[in-house]
Amino acid sequence: MSEPNRAPESTTRPVGGTEYSWCRAIAGGTGIAVIALSLTRTPKLENLQNTLNKLQIRHPTLRSTFRFDASTDSFSLATSAADSSRVVIHPFDSSSTAQIIRDSDDPPHRIILEHELNKNTWIDPHRWINGECGVFFVSLYDLDEGGEERVLTFRLNTGACDRTSAVTLLREFMRETTTGGGCEEGHVEELGKAIEEMVPSGKGDKPFWARGIDVLGYSLNAFRFSNLGFVDAEDSNRRSQVVRMKLERDQTLKLVAGCKARGIKLWAAIAAAGMISAYSSKNLPQYQGEKYAVVTLSDCRPILEPPLTPNDFGFYHSGILHTHDITGEEKLWDLAKRCYESFTSAKNSNKHFTDMSDLNFLMCKAIENPSLTPSSSLRTALISIFEDPVTDEYSEQALASAGVKDYIGCASIHGVGPSVAVFDSLRDGKLDCSFVYPSPLHSREQMDELIEHVKTILLEGSVSSF
Repeated sequence: MSEPNRAPESTTRPVGGTEYSWCRAIAGGTGIAVIALSLTRTPKLENLQNTLNKLQIRHPTLRSTFRFDASTDSFSLATSAADSSRVVIHPFDSSSTAQIIRDSDDPPHRIILEHELNKNTWIDPHRWINGECGVFFVSLYDLDEGGEERVLTFRLNTGACDRTSAVTLLREFMRETTTGGGCEEGHVEELGKAIEEMVPSGKGDKPFWARGIDVLGYSLNAFRFSNLGFVDAEDSNRRSQVVRMKLERDQTLKLVAGCKARGIKLWAAIAAAGMISAYSSKNLPQYQGEKYAVVTLSDCRPILEPPLTPNDFGFYHSGILHTHDITGEEKLWDLAKRCYESFTSAKNSNKHFTDMSDLNFLMCKAIENPSLTPSSSLRTALISIFEDPVTDEYSEQALASAGVKDYIGCASIHGVGPSVAVFDSLRDGKLDCSFVYPSPLHSREQMDELIEHVKTILLEGSVSSF
């Protein structure tokens, strides 16, 4: 930690293995993180800029850039103390916004969220200006001519700002907006180390021969994984789209209670419902089995050396891939228990550390050779989901006091990745999930049906818990 209100310093370091994988993935469209806020009152641009400046001073990652050296095909992460590193708010007038929204009946901030998910500033490192590109971009969209209704978006490079970082950014922004001083005090964080440098001693060790066997095993198993049916695998011009699912407070309480009663976490129930729904959607012959892969992402900050907090920006998640055979006879809670136990066993064996480089290697190989994935789809799993939901206690009144009507946060997956990425949160006691999928590989109609069935499975399972 550094001294409070210290002037920001310039720092440069090579990226770690996980960060390198994200630099490769985001070029294809996976890893563009976006928060879209539907505003109920017009913020003064000067105040908004001041708030963003404070956040960038406190969190140097937000004023950082990825640098690319074409001669060595390598990336580095650099943060600058120069004023030029300050984020610039990109305004869009109502006519420009109208071209994005068109005549859709969907909420404007969801449409703008999808628009931002598919704005890829990082698409080709060889074309970056001076070989570098920032990690943080802000846009403000007018919804009417008077500018009374607006949508504010934060767009981030996941390789430098994971979900925990994005949540901290949102919370500090909301705090500053409501109090006018939420970021004034406190420590100025330093540019963090790569996750590989902070793995506890002995936890990430794996013999060379074992690593080779595991990589081979992952590669061979990938050909056996079943996927959600592809609607259009030929069109490589893909986009990330979003379907949202919400539960009421009483429904959420029953679902969470059902999980606690069985000693499992919420993610396992959602993943199990997703697998059951995916199998059902394919109308397979009775008892025909399918093997589905799930990737569960854990925030490793508390268990690194030294431990980190949510205030430490960077990418500090690690994924565990686990597979499950589905025959159509599975019940929600039985499959959820199986999911949770499979993941927990792997985590207790330090798989989130020992297999980190293996999964990074395989992700890069899939990017280089899409034919290694089914129908060259770049799908590496059915579902990805986080071990813990984001828990926000913002009531509608608290949001209103911050001038926020609603907000959505998620990340793109239309490059390499799963068929469905789940971004779940508990807001004021209600489950709120954003399901991101690649289109036209999967269609909105297909995903609407899938997620509606997921919701039905969860609600029926909650009722049967008691």
